[in-house]
Amino acid sequence: MSKQNNNAIKYWAEDDRPREKMLAKGIKSLSNTELLAIIIGSGTKNKSAVELAKEILTDNNNNLTCLSKLEINDLMKYKGIGKTKSINVMAAIEIGKRQLEEKANKSLIIENSKQVFDYLYSYVAGKSYEEFWILLLNRANKVIGNYQISVGGIGSTEVDPKKIFRIALDKKATGIILCHNHPSENIEPSTSDINLTKKLKEAGNTLDIIVMDHIIIGTNEYFSFADKGIL
Repeated sequence: MSKQNNNAIKYWAEDDRPREKMLAKGIKSLSNTELLAIIIGSGTKNKSAVELAKEILTDNNNNLTCLSKLEINDLMKYKGIGKTKSINVMAAIEIGKRQLEEKANKSLIIENSKQVFDYLYSYVAGKSYEEFWILLLNRANKVIGNYQISVGGIGSTEVDPKKIFRIALDKKATGIILCHNHPSENIEPSTSDINLTKKLKEAGNTLDIIVMDHIIIGTNEYFSFADKGIL
């Protein structure tokens, strides 16, 4: 006779079961661990889905952005997480990112750096390598579009000014906001970031296209050149 698994969620008090807790108290009552456990669905013989979810989150600093950096193979390293469960987790994360994009796309008139952060965060958050993007604006500061300029490594990415201004001229933009992420989570600009910003600002002045800001995005925080008065 097999040994009874008393760690299984079905043996827990009802208030401790994520699904039952959600139905009784609402989804807002669930912790990140409990939400992840619901997505995972089931654990192993010796570990419940909640314990498995807790292990995964603990390994990722209890940070959902860090969790979003994981690939399928990273998740499958955990005993009890196969390909199907890994896909479920990644699909749930992607839905969250797309919700942020939809929310950001409603703010089409840019008035401050926080709006830029909200607009572009879902595009670069959680990436393990640097990406450089531009946000193009018209004279009314209405967003014309956002474009990925380059993808690099962990510490830097090459940026071609000609590509930036070719796109800006083609789209008849009068303003540009520069943006890139720092996978290191240190949002302070490097010397190369500062020099590149100055170079692009000077080029923009020649073409009558204003470089309005440069936003460096980290995890749930950002650095704005304009806000700091160094543009």
